[in-house]
Amino acid sequence: MTDTFPLMIPGGAVAGTREVRAAFDGALIALVETGGEEAVETALASAYAKFRNRDSWLSPAERIGILERTANIIESRAEELALAAATEGGKPLVDSRIEIGRGIDGIRNCIEVIRTEGGKEIPMGLNAGSAGRMAFTRKEPIGVVVAVSAFNHPFNLVIHQVMPAVATGCPVIVKPAAATPLSGLRIVSILREAGLPDEWCQAIVTDNSGTSTKLATDPRVSFFAFIGSPGVGWMLRSKLSPGTRCALEHGGAAPVIVAEDVDLDVAIPLLLKGGFYHAGQVCVSVQRIFAHSSIAKELATRLAEGAAQLKIGDPTSADTEVGPLISTKEVERVDEWVKEAVEGGAECLTGGSKISDTCYECTVLLNPSQEATVSQKEIFGPVVCVYSCEDIDSSIELANSLPFSFQSAVFTQNIDTALRVYRRIRASAVMVNDHTAFRVDWAPFAGLDVSGHGVGGIPYTIEELQIDKMIVIKSIEL
Repeated sequence: MTDTFPLMIPGGAVAGTREVRAAFDGALIALVETGGEEAVETALASAYAKFRNRDSWLSPAERIGILERTANIIESRAEELALAAATEGGKPLVDSRIEIGRGIDGIRNCIEVIRTEGGKEIPMGLNAGSAGRMAFTRKEPIGVVVAVSAFNHPFNLVIHQVMPAVATGCPVIVKPAAATPLSGLRIVSILREAGLPDEWCQAIVTDNSGTSTKLATDPRVSFFAFIGSPGVGWMLRSKLSPGTRCALEHGGAAPVIVAEDVDLDVAIPLLLKGGFYHAGQVCVSVQRIFAHSSIAKELATRLAEGAAQLKIGDPTSADTEVGPLISTKEVERVDEWVKEAVEGGAECLTGGSKISDTCYECTVLLNPSQEATVSQKEIFGPVVCVYSCEDIDSSIELANSLPFSFQSAVFTQNIDTALRVYRRIRASAVMVNDHTAFRVDWAPFAGLDVSGHGVGGIPYTIEELQIDKMIVIKSIEL
């Protein structure tokens, strides 16, 4: 019998149900109850009431206890949660296990921030006007948070959006991705099991996009967190109520610059991981490699040889290295882009074909046209493009030619070359001798330009979800 996941809004009206199917074979996993505008109103009203009633706020000690218990519960069920995430989203089990571990670490990072970060003293007594006064700030929650998540990391992305809200004492309503909602719903359920009152964290799979827009743009929302496509994210930002702050995390077309002095034995395994991890469905996947002309062909050939050896298949199998794309539609799109590139003159060194309705071959293209779609847009599939360039500066110029700016990388054994790229490339982060998808969850993670707005990473999100409330005390004793 198929499990049904309930609408996680206390008293919320159920609009219907949605099927959730496995990314690899389309098998029915579960049914999820959906909510419409009536459920959204119920969720917002209860969350806003909780925030407005300061006597109901959870103390830091209470929040720490809830987060500690949440991390412990997840740790005790890690394998079960990893298998479930791999099934619904298609990320191979070996990587889904890492995702669950990162989620646990992220929760504990929230606890560390609560314990170590606070307000600060504002200097007074510096002139006649400030004499006899002292001032300091304390942190307070910003208000109701609405978080819209993405499919590609169904567990850890929800952790990143929900746990900082819990840590700061903000009521949060999360809308997990419709294709992969189960991991997010399980997280909310575990939070409640750990002692978080239901109204402080609610979850909804909406019945349509209009309902989602109503949720995000309501004036009771103080902070809107979005992970997904630029078109949807920027559209929603344009409709936010006055005063609603936001963080948008979109995609990129991550560039890698490879200098003539590269150690290919070091670079190739890293580029393979960065390009084909989760079938390229990562916002900072290695996509465009700009290699010096003296080594471009060798690099592309060796990359293709490695890509051809990666095991593609059922993500729940322990030896699978590359799983499916999230939908048949995405497989068709990637195939169209690759064929267009080859017809336009690109050399396909490996891959270039569908394996099934859900899986695509790991593909390496050499010298696609700069006008080809694979050169202009985020692929979000298992495709890496290698371009032959005459020097570092021409590589930087091509890397900077798109409106996307997120993470980037440079491979070189020369510190001056690395620093030249760091200084001149348009990016929020530059990895030296590492792939573009490197991330630790306590570091800043930010898309620039079309790629996003605001800064992610656990401590940075916590900072965004708080205000610095100042008190000034006047006394003759000061």
